[in-house]
Amino acid sequence: MNKGIFRTTRRCAVLAVAALMLGPLNGAKAADKLGQKFGQRVVIENMPGPGGINAARAVITAPPDGYTMALVTNGTAISVAAFKSLPFDPVKDFEPVSMVGTFDLVFAVNSESEYKTLGDFIKAAKAQPGKLNIGTIAVGGTQNLGAELFKSMADLNVQIVPYKNSPDIVVALLRNDVQMQVDFPPAVQGQVNDGKIRVLATSSPQPSPLLKGISTVDQAGVKGFEVISWNAIGVPKGTPKEVITTMNKAMHEVLAMPDVKEQFAKVGVLAHASSPDEMMSRLTGDIKKWNAVIDKAGIERK
Repeated sequence: MNKGIFRTTRRCAVLAVAALMLGPLNGAKAADKLGQKFGQRVVIENMPGPGGINAARAVITAPPDGYTMALVTNGTAISVAAFKSLPFDPVKDFEPVSMVGTFDLVFAVNSESEYKTLGDFIKAAKAQPGKLNIGTIAVGGTQNLGAELFKSMADLNVQIVPYKNSPDIVVALLRNDVQMQVDFPPAVQGQVNDGKIRVLATSSPQPSPLLKGISTVDQAGVKGFEVISWNAIGVPKGTPKEVITTMNKAMHEVLAMPDVKEQFAKVGVLAHASSPDEMMSRLTGDIKKWNAVIDKAGIERK
């Protein structure tokens, strides 16, 4: 997963983006709107690196003057949980500004599957211990850990099968090599539109306004299940509070714009601005959650 920063000079801004689901910002509309609010030109830059290390270093070593911002994601929280150690601490090294967007995982099956609801799948898995497979990508990634959390909370004996990429899982699902896929909505949307794959449930605690008519895992009987992928903005520790307040206000205004919300929705992202406290609560809560999931699943830390 690529990680990124938002870096500016007095004349130019650079917004480096992290994560699969930042297509809306990479499309430049939100960046352009932010640039108008800040009175700066905003440009997007990607900074690849495991665990977001490269981007984090660029941010925490930058002057805390409001001209460098980091994209912090649920992947950041997973990295803290999944790595034995990191050369940065997102809780201690960043000041939170605002959430940017949230998006669900979806639980999907072959349209010819006998499982019409997630409850059907759970019932079958309990009746056939060890017989059903769930496909995800990237051991230790959001999709994989979301499936592990589902397996644990539903008390199922199923096999979580990792694949290199989402298209490979789709092929396996259509061949019945796996009986369910846990992934981000865009990974299956084309096959859903073609009538080849059926979405059974989403991972948020409440039904998604972007996935109408689809129930939640919680509603299927796995009470308390919640996996929300998210993106947020942080700045270097020590950035003045008044600067953070100005940035937060701009984020709220931009993310409320109908054209920005529409662009986000096209890739399954719900635009969501927040207070700095809400952002930090999400980060710390997810670090705790994924630590527990990794421990229970026996996933080796890198």
